[in-house]
Amino acid sequence: MAAIPQTCELYVPQGGPAAPHSLSGTPAYQLLKSELHRKLLGCVDLGVLLTLPDERMRNEIRTALARLLDAEAVALNSAERRQLAEEVLHEVFGLGPLEPLLQDPSISDILVSNPHMVHVERGGKLYRTAVEFKDNNHLVRIIERIVSRVGRRIDESCPMVDARLPDGSRVNAVIPPIAIDGPALSIRRFSKDPLTGEDLVRNLTWTEGMREFLEAAVAARLNIAVSGGTGAGKTTLLNVLSSFIPESERIVSIEDAAELQLRQTHIVRLETRPPNMEGSGTVRIRDLVINALRMRPDRIIVGEVRGEEALDMMQAMNTGHDGSLTTIHANSPRDALSRLEVMLGMASSTMSVQSIRQQISSAVDLFIHIARFSDGSRRVTHVTECVGLERDTVTMQDIFIFERQGVTANGRVVGRFRGTGIRPNCCEAISTAGFELAGSLFQTTVEVR
Repeated sequence: MAAIPQTCELYVPQGGPAAPHSLSGTPAYQLLKSELHRKLLGCVDLGVLLTLPDERMRNEIRTALARLLDAEAVALNSAERRQLAEEVLHEVFGLGPLEPLLQDPSISDILVSNPHMVHVERGGKLYRTAVEFKDNNHLVRIIERIVSRVGRRIDESCPMVDARLPDGSRVNAVIPPIAIDGPALSIRRFSKDPLTGEDLVRNLTWTEGMREFLEAAVAARLNIAVSGGTGAGKTTLLNVLSSFIPESERIVSIEDAAELQLRQTHIVRLETRPPNMEGSGTVRIRDLVINALRMRPDRIIVGEVRGEEALDMMQAMNTGHDGSLTTIHANSPRDALSRLEVMLGMASSTMSVQSIRQQISSAVDLFIHIARFSDGSRRVTHVTECVGLERDTVTMQDIFIFERQGVTANGRVVGRFRGTGIRPNCCEAISTAGFELAGSLFQTTVEVR
């Protein structure tokens, strides 16, 4: 079975006609596959097979499966036998029914709502597939296989987990009792070849002028926060911004589940740890941020701030760790600022609102907001400078914005990127770092049609 083409044939837009009939969707087929898997494990020595070259190992498995199928005397044609053999191979060495989806590079998200409902996202659109698991136990086994690879666990005492696949894809799984309708699995995938700033220009995620300005801003060690909603592309944008960091600098990255694809060589990657069986041993983002300050970093990159670690991040930015990068869930730059205020308040109840706002205005130089639109496109809608504090208000000014102007007949969002004409205050720091930006850069307009 050719994984990618056959998988693509099963994709049907959400709300469209029912998925085509699939051999693997019948209960009898699922039962047969489960039985063959069980018998295969009983008649082969996986320890010996794993020492063989990959192709020879798979041929040995296929030969054993053919003998088992002959013994079962099941009426299957040659195509169905090949499909069954591939699916059993996926059960033994991979992630079962998910393997064909993982082999398709065009898929950005795999969403398993229950054993019999699997959706994927391609090009910003959700599609339902005909992929199914046998039952809840089958899905839980696949989840356990994923999380055990990174030293994590999932059970009734710890029913939700963040993990990652070997290719860096981010995984979240929940099981009963907190998942009422049964186990659910979400996989956020990332391109094997990370996008570059030029790729984002070609994709109309931002303009050449925005890329030039932000490249200079990162190199000049400005502190930047990327905001956006779920699936907007914050991590992708953070990857691109991090690529502008000079190779000579030492980077410490901190994440819940390691997913950043940093291109530099002098990197230390830190990852949080959940509690162990006894409920101890937790390592939080805040602990890692505090520890990172002792590691002589030139740059600190935090995958996402969502709690008390925001205070330590702001303090690091204010005490000589310039050029730090992070992301925040928010609907606009102003909302990102408000969320930071709340998080700093959570971390220290004794800080006044004035002190909190002073910390933020001194720490963050730029907010970059990215959004996903109804046609699946992603655009940087705001590049906003944090100017300072006026009385009790943090003042901000937009440098670049994306103005949405409507939707075409085929559903494509149209608009324009526009420089506001304001020359940001940070241009002085950028110029001091050796980057000269033309004034016309902040007055350009790029149409998106």
